[in-house]
Amino acid sequence: AWPVAIASGGLVGAVIGVLSFRAGLRGSYFALITLAFAEVFRIVANSIPQTRGGLGILIKADQRPENFQFRDPMWFYYLALVLCVIGLAIAWWLTRSRFGARLAAIRENEDAAMALGIDVFREKVRVLALSGAMCAAGGTVYAQKYLYLDPSIAFGVEKSVEMLLVSMIGGAGTIFGPLIGSGVLHLVGEITRDLGNFVPGIKNAQPLALIVYGLILVIIVAYLPDGLTGLLRRRR
Repeated sequence: AWPVAIASGGLVGAVIGVLSFRAGLRGSYFALITLAFAEVFRIVANSIPQTRGGLGILIKADQRPENFQFRDPMWFYYLALVLCVIGLAIAWWLTRSRFGARLAAIRENEDAAMALGIDVFREKVRVLALSGAMCAAGGTVYAQKYLYLDPSIAFGVEKSVEMLLVSMIGGAGTIFGPLIGSGVLHLVGEITRDLGNFVPGIKNAQPLALIVYGLILVIIVAYLPDGLTGLLRRRR
């Protein structure tokens, strides 16, 4: 089922891309429409019996490696590590391929890229399909680890915003930026979650985590537009 999930994720990404880019959406408008699609999917999943609505789906425990279910949880780490390396390899390939060069040209100036003969619509749909396939690959492993899915986990706005923060904090358009950003975001989340154990009066640290996320985002946007990787490049 994993290859089917990857192909389905790529197909959904391509369909969203076709609908969005045919309408001429770009920049912040495109970001908003992707959030809107996720919210529509969440509402639909909450409403149909196949997903059991808000109750979610329990996945049958069958601890065999071919099911991505392991008796030793360390194997999930190794599997996630392999996916991380594959993701970094794809990012590295994009920085050195003609496809990646066309994407960089589109990012800098779509009109100039079109004038150079680049099919902007096709390239943007292709990269969105690639993004959807990569997300589906990770989502499958996530589902098999926790053996449970509900509409909020699958399509919640929080996950979409978290993915955006990862790239912005680490540095968008870089190979290791999202990896660094995810490490920083995870560290902040763990620290704020543990504050409830050490600071009197804090019973629920989740709102505090969101406040800290917001402060980090403001600082990054204001002072580090290229993210942490941009700061490291400047120091060199």
